[in-house]
Amino acid sequence: MPIAPLMIEHRLIERMIKLMRDKLETIKKDGKADIVFIDTSVDFIMTYADRCHHGKEEDILFRDLAKKNISNDHQGIMHELIEEHKMGRNNVKKLIEAKQKYAQGNNDVLKEIVSNMEMLVKFYPKHIEKEDKHFFLPCMGYFTTEEKDKMLNEMREFDRKMIHEKYTKVVETYGG
Repeated sequence: MPIAPLMIEHRLIERMIKLMRDKLETIKKDGKADIVFIDTSVDFIMTYADRCHHGKEEDILFRDLAKKNISNDHQGIMHELIEEHKMGRNNVKKLIEAKQKYAQGNNDVLKEIVSNMEMLVKFYPKHIEKEDKHFFLPCMGYFTTEEKDKMLNEMREFDRKMIHEKYTKVVETYGG
């Protein structure tokens, strides 16, 4: 079943979000941000949650669902999920910008760091619940066993190539 890897990925994302929630409380209590943790969190969200996980949803599952005659309800949820992915990306971008200003000594942006982290720790649990309970399982009924197997193989190939894609971009960023 092609949704199994996606749901397993949700469990790891939930674990990271819990760590972020805990760190957020420490930031609020201490009045200072942990730049290394923010960098780690941002990398996790950008690479694992967005590029890997959302990438498989958008590039494989949603693409294949778009070829099916799915219900208006499922069509609406799929569009909501796509918009939520975009909103999450935008929020991560804002967190990165605030963290960079903070790292340069601007302590006034701490409230922006807190606000953006709060948004992420509130967003992901609701987003995951929507996918797990209201979208993934019901949508598998639109596919034949062969189509599901094909998607699963494509998701495995997606994962295999992703790490190479990431680090090729890293090298190219530095002109290599």
